[in-house]
Amino acid sequence: RKVCGEGSIRAVSYNILADTYAQTEFSRTVLYPYCAPYALELDYRQNLLKKELAGYSADLICLQEVDKSVFADSLAPALDAFGLEGLFKIKEKQHEGLATFYRRDKFSLLSQHDVAFSEALLSDPLHKDLCDKLAKYPLVKEKVLQRSSVLQVSVLQSATDPSRKICVANTHLYWHPKGGNIRLIQIAVALSHIKHVACDLYPSIPVIFCGDFNSTPSSGTYSFINTGGIAEDHEDWVSSGEEERCNMPLSHPFKLLSACGEPAYTNYVGGFHGCLDYIFIDKNTLEVEQVIPLPSHEEVTTHQALPSVSHPSDHIALICDLKWK
Repeated sequence: RKVCGEGSIRAVSYNILADTYAQTEFSRTVLYPYCAPYALELDYRQNLLKKELAGYSADLICLQEVDKSVFADSLAPALDAFGLEGLFKIKEKQHEGLATFYRRDKFSLLSQHDVAFSEALLSDPLHKDLCDKLAKYPLVKEKVLQRSSVLQVSVLQSATDPSRKICVANTHLYWHPKGGNIRLIQIAVALSHIKHVACDLYPSIPVIFCGDFNSTPSSGTYSFINTGGIAEDHEDWVSSGEEERCNMPLSHPFKLLSACGEPAYTNYVGGFHGCLDYIFIDKNTLEVEQVIPLPSHEEVTTHQALPSVSHPSDHIALICDLKWK
């Protein structure tokens, strides 16, 4: 009901289902046949969404699948009225992208470090090693470079204690069920980039990394983020078959923890449900005060699956209160 206290941060991560994907014939007939057609309409979903997001009284909101026009005409003005400032990063080939909102009286924006994975991999010296390793696997490299996935990174400074800065990252990884190897490459690029910002540019600032990682807790990507490394013989390196195998060991220096744990699901559609979304936090510097409960299974399945007349997306928002250690 109210904004959380001084040393705390309420963070939200939410894939809000882009209109670009909700309004197709395929969505209406194949993906979400159980959803009343009017409930897939943009205006209907927008109204639910604005009410829902305003109701969380959040300090940080990371959204995925945000249509460019929805950000500019709907979300940014609505959340502005609740004291939140919005930043947007588009995926070049699509009309949707990522949005990060932060509470103005708690934070100011110090800098932005957004990148497209494919571009960063090719042109940023940070990723030269990874790019060289990938050169041995032309098919995989080609696939990675075709993806338009992006990473949004914002450095925020506390309004009340300027010595407190925080690195907020937001992403949406490649979706394909057999794309585990592509997601591993994408997350390796993401973590190298975040390391550059949170270790080199702003030494030892805490990281909050939100997003739709399209990876369940049993995946290589989740394990890599969680443990700091992935072996070259991990089964996800052959996720799309022998001819696209790309074995390489990877590591990153962070100690990350999934703040909301591993819910049974964060995405619930007719043919699939599973946990794909996370808020990863730097466990050396941040701790979880509370996790706001997800809707009950009954609520989620009242109208069979998501989206529905009462829920604007096929994903569920994750919300938690964090505090500095």
